[in-house]
This record gives sequence, structure tokens and C-alpha cells, in this order.
Amino acid sequence: MRPFDEDALSVASGFSLAEREAVYHAIMTRRDVRSQFLPDPLPDDVVARLLTAAHHAPSVGFMQPWNFILVKSAAVRSRVRDAFAKANEEAALMFEGERRQAYRSLKLEGIVEAPLGICVTCDPTRSGSVVLGRTHNPRMDSYSTVCAIQNLWLAARAEGIGIGWVSIFREGDLKSILGIPEHVEVVAWLCAGFVDRLYDEPELSVKGWRQRLPLGELVFHDGWGRSER
Repeated sequence: MRPFDEDALSVASGFSLAEREAVYHAIMTRRDVRSQFLPDPLPDDVVARLLTAAHHAPSVGFMQPWNFILVKSAAVRSRVRDAFAKANEEAALMFEGERRQAYRSLKLEGIVEAPLGICVTCDPTRSGSVVLGRTHNPRMDSYSTVCAIQNLWLAARAEGIGIGWVSIFREGDLKSILGIPEHVEVVAWLCAGFVDRLYDEPELSVKGWRQRLPLGELVFHDGWGRSER
């Protein structure tokens, strides 16, 4: 461990009004994009900025467990789309009646339409078997990887790039297609591409699948289920 260095600290302050508004605007207008992708390829420098944002995410014990597999190949993305289709049909059968019909009417991915796929993985072995902050919760590496995804997603929104998180896969299928080692966890397949339109509200809300819950119902005080007095 290095000795503490006072010079390593900088003055902390809030952002300017314009900067704060930009941050909240990115958060409030971020969407899970499925069908609005433009075919234009993403410039390498833009992709590098997105990955840099992801790589600056917080990670427990500074473990940085993530990797990013960039997939431009149409053939590989087609195989991933086939893996999704198989899992998606399995998922549809888990719903019943009108809910199943509604599920099948939804477009839940843009794997082939988006010019870039990003498979985000988590390597639980990167920092060894004992990791600061993960000693009592082994899932902290996965949570850290999700923070990287959120960083990338918000940076993409600022760049005018749409991101869609596809989760309906059998992990083994993706590992086989991409040659991912057995011990590495697949956290997300992200579809990435420029978009010229976004839904004003989340697509699943617009299409009536589910509505946003009132925040007041989700906030407790000093213990579970305790409302503020």
C-alpha cells in the first residue's frame, strides 16, 4: 500500500446548472432501444469514448471485472439472433393467455439491425479469491459490471447512440458462439447504433406492458415498510 498523499485529493464541488441539467437529461431520456437503429457504423473514436466511460465505473475493491467483446460481424450477430429467438420462444411459453400474445407482439431486440453488438462479461477471478468488499457478498463483481453498463448507456445517450440490453439468452449459447471461458459470466448483450428517434417514455410503458411505479411507494425510512412521519 502507498502512503497517504494529500496531493492526490482535489476540491469537490457541485456541477454548474447546465452541467447538472445535462446529466439528468441523459438519465431521464435514456431508453432501451430495439427498433430505431440506423445502419450507419459507429466511428471508432466514439466507441472508444463509450468504453472509456464504462471502464471508469465504480467497482468494489477496484476489481474491474469487466470485458467488452465488440461484435461487428453480420454472421456472428446472426448466430446470436438465432440464440435469442430460441430462448425468446421458451420465454413466451412461460406466460399465459393474453399475456403470451402481448409478449409475442413485442420486439425485444435489435441484434441484426444494430451495427454493433457489445457482449459485456464479468471475470470473478480477476482479483483473486479474496477481494476487498466481496468477502461477504460474492455478487459484488456482477454488480460492478452492471455499473459499467450504466456508464456506457448514459454516455451513449449523450452521443446520440441508442443502446438495447438483450437478456433473453441461454448463457451457454453465447459462450459457445463467442468462445467465452466457462468461468466468465455473461452479463449483457448490448445492441448499439445511432438513432434518430426515441420513445418519450419507456417502450414497455408506451405499449402497455407495465407502468412506472410511484417513487413514494418504494421509499422507506429507518427500516423496511416504514413511512416517513
